Amino acid sequence: MTRICRFTIATIFLLSLLLPSILLAADPAAKPTASSAIGIADSMGDAMLQQATEVREDLTEQARSLFEREPLGWDLGTLNAIYHWALDLPEHIPNLINLVIQHSRLLGVAGSLVMLVFLVAVLYSLIGQRRVLRRIERAVEPYRDKISDKIYPFFLSGLRIVVAAVIPLVLLAGYSLVNAFITYDAAWFVIAGRLIILWALGALVLNLLRESLTRDLFEVTTKYGRAIYRLVRLVLFYSLAGIAIFWSAKALRLPADVLAFARFVIALSIVFLLFLLHLKKKALLSFMPDFPYPVYQAFQRFLQRYYYIIIGVVLSAALLWCFGYVNVGRMVIVKVWTSGAAFVLIMLAYHGARTALLRRTRHLQRHDEAAQTVQRSLSSLLLYATVIATVSVVLNLLGLLGILRQVMSIPVLVLGGATITFWTIVSVVVILMAFFYASRLLRAYLDYRVYPHLGIDQGLGYILNTLLNYVFLGIGLLISLRIVGLDLRLLMVFAGAVGIGVGLGLQSLAANVISGFIIIFGGKVRKGDWIEVGGTLGEVTDVYLGTAKIRTRDNIEYLMPNADLVTNTIINYSLSSVFIRMDLAVGVSYNADPREVEKILVDVAASEPLVSDFRTPSVRFVGYGDNSINFELLFWIDVRQTARRLVRSNLYFAAFEALKAAGIEIPFPQRDLHIRSGLPLPQPANE
Repeated sequence: MTRICRFTIATIFLLSLLLPSILLAADPAAKPTASSAIGIADSMGDAMLQQATEVREDLTEQARSLFEREPLGWDLGTLNAIYHWALDLPEHIPNLINLVIQHSRLLGVAGSLVMLVFLVAVLYSLIGQRRVLRRIERAVEPYRDKISDKIYPFFLSGLRIVVAAVIPLVLLAGYSLVNAFITYDAAWFVIAGRLIILWALGALVLNLLRESLTRDLFEVTTKYGRAIYRLVRLVLFYSLAGIAIFWSAKALRLPADVLAFARFVIALSIVFLLFLLHLKKKALLSFMPDFPYPVYQAFQRFLQRYYYIIIGVVLSAALLWCFGYVNVGRMVIVKVWTSGAAFVLIMLAYHGARTALLRRTRHLQRHDEAAQTVQRSLSSLLLYATVIATVSVVLNLLGLLGILRQVMSIPVLVLGGATITFWTIVSVVVILMAFFYASRLLRAYLDYRVYPHLGIDQGLGYILNTLLNYVFLGIGLLISLRIVGLDLRLLMVFAGAVGIGVGLGLQSLAANVISGFIIIFGGKVRKGDWIEVGGTLGEVTDVYLGTAKIRTRDNIEYLMPNADLVTNTIINYSLSSVFIRMDLAVGVSYNADPREVEKILVDVAASEPLVSDFRTPSVRFVGYGDNSINFELLFWIDVRQTARRLVRSNLYFAAFEALKAAGIEIPFPQRDLHIRSGLPLPQPANE
């Protein structure tokens, strides 16, 4: 077998050296050039310096654009004009009344009816909403027994939200329908449509917050939910009112500087109210769920320690936004809140998926290794996807992903005509790891569900899984190389390098690798077989490329080179059959009946659960001993399921009790001493 391994190594070495030449000869366009070699990129230091310069210039340009101030659109003249207009307001009251009368005439009968319907709907939503809700609750009451107690509170909350928003949503649908068929640009019509939109949006958000924070639907809202709801309601009402006033002023075509000043005042007051809301540190942080993950707990500790600093930075950014520094304000606020919210949402999704997975696999038995492997594989794939999603999303929201990519785009290697950067290597590793975890999950599921259903034994299943794993990794390598833009013909260069390495100093490693393929596809030693090598009996649990893992009944794992399994003599107890014959030596007194002893021993073996019924137990009379007549109990066991020492121990216990109950003695070694009398005493020798 050693000759086969050496011959295989030599063949692979020669093919790896000749393969690039053969392929290049078959492709006249592919001529070997100096660029078809592997090497470190020339002027790597210059490339790093150039890349660092480009990154610095980009960051400088971005910082310069961040602090560009946009004009507010108003000045002290606007304040002076508003002041004088307020002083002259009593004189303008008749003009305002005439303006209202003029707009009411423009409304006409249809417009007046529309406004009347709008006002009636508003009043009814404020007064008759509770009455409608009580009627709906009474109508739903007979069906309460059909809804579980956990879902019923959420069902009622959903009904309340729908009832509160149904009137503005119906009005909004009617307004949209009229606006679709009739083109009417009157100011009052535009204002009415926008107010309906605000009303519908406010009704949905406000009632959703009220049901979530004040109905004790969630455990985290029981303590601070009502206090937070009062502040949120104030901020929401003020924001909607401010938006409505601004839209109305804009529809009435007030001066642009007055509109800009109104927008400034509304925005500044909303920032102040939000600041008051975020001063409730303990209440707001209590809404964050508690997850037993170290990264998430570190994030919570970071918020607990630097909460007021973060709020101060966000408040400063909001003030800068209000005073014209829109870019820096938007960048800080959006990046801070969206990245934090994205992290929490990803962790929430991961926790939900993991909890569902544990709930679905809770019924699995702990000794079912295939089921546990499926669970571990799925958990690993879920964790890997969560890590990749968290890193990519958070870095992208913070604006660091592009910078990191620029920094890691420094060339480090040249493969043929392609330049390899750190970013290329990271991308290939990420893609390969995804294929690795996917292959692991697929193989585990095949072992757990598909192979047992199809009647495929464990050894053949392991061969198929190994082949599937290599195919998956190969496809993943090809896809990753194609995605990052590398020419697949570069693999020929690697083939030559591997052949040289094997020929020069990797013969032992190559022998183990090739022996691994011989073991996997040869079928003589398979996963699940019980073998004995060098006096060690154990189960073959895995066959890797270089080593095989053997686990004994004492749960001790041996890593044995594959070449030793191929070249040395091994005992495979489960190659053709898993049943082996064992013997148990028993000695009894000469006073016992041998046939009775035979019957007792056969009954003992037949009643032992660990003894297989592959063949009937038998007893052999092996001879006459010095102190006993000796028998051998021959029986069969399944070497995969039964430990030899354990079944011997059980049979010894049972045989002792059965023989004792039958009155048959098990003798111990003894000697008979005979004293002869009448012999003359020996005389002392003459001196």
